[in-house]
Amino acid sequence: MKILLLGADGQVGFELHRAFAPLGEIIACTYSGLLPGGNACTKIDFEKPGDLERLVQHEKPDLVLNAVAHTQVDRAEDEPALSQRVNADAVAELALACKANKSKLVHYSTDYVFSGTLLRPIREDDPTAPVSVYGKTKLAGELAIREADCSHFIFRTAWLYAARGQNFLRTALKLAKERDELRIVNDQIGSPTPARWLAAATALAVSKNFDASGTWHVAAEGECSWHQFAQTIYQEALSAGVLDKAPRLVGIPSNEYPTKARRPMYSRLDCSRFETDFGMRLPNWRLGLNQVLAEMV
Repeated sequence: MKILLLGADGQVGFELHRAFAPLGEIIACTYSGLLPGGNACTKIDFEKPGDLERLVQHEKPDLVLNAVAHTQVDRAEDEPALSQRVNADAVAELALACKANKSKLVHYSTDYVFSGTLLRPIREDDPTAPVSVYGKTKLAGELAIREADCSHFIFRTAWLYAARGQNFLRTALKLAKERDELRIVNDQIGSPTPARWLAAATALAVSKNFDASGTWHVAAEGECSWHQFAQTIYQEALSAGVLDKAPRLVGIPSNEYPTKARRPMYSRLDCSRFETDFGMRLPNWRLGLNQVLAEMV
């Protein structure tokens, strides 16, 4: 199988590169033309119209893994055109190219396509109602894939993190060395999900049922607030020897930590459809945290 991996240097793309290595020939692509570690790869620019279509036509992959997105939620409020281009318009071009080439497309979406007001685990068919530019453009990308009618997996996930890249875990560990006290939001709820688990689930799903097409929720089991996640990070990081000390944590409501973009208040995803269709589910988020911290020792 010939696999085109877009965004191979991001936290999801890096893990996809590892997870799919046994499954076929991987053509890895990044914006810089370099992989983590400095090896050269194919250069691709999501901001440049036509690049994706030409790449798919040239490589003729069986499978396209799209791990590229404009994910900086607050910056998206100031850069709506860039967010629209990367998260929606480029995805539309990619989907049409996959349709023309008969390539399977794997695309990642987010809990941010929902408002977060349901206060129960969110199902795939619940109404979407994004409250931020990021969420709106990610939803537009989903709709573009369905409109193109290419064979696809859309995997919505939430609260992603890894041992590398920019994420809550790495920021929390960095701040622990700089501050004695941190104020962390305690009324936003979600399921912290390791990028490694998402990549592994993707590889297994593709292997089990390549011909499936649709949208699934894929996230770790259980739920917590950002404050609870931070508490657990520091407890486990101290035990693992990743940190020598931890700051004092103060839980605060979201209105005491204003941001440019609104966040969903309840982001736990109902992943039962994924379990039914592919026969697997991700374990509890606490196990995932322990595994990621073990990589950082």
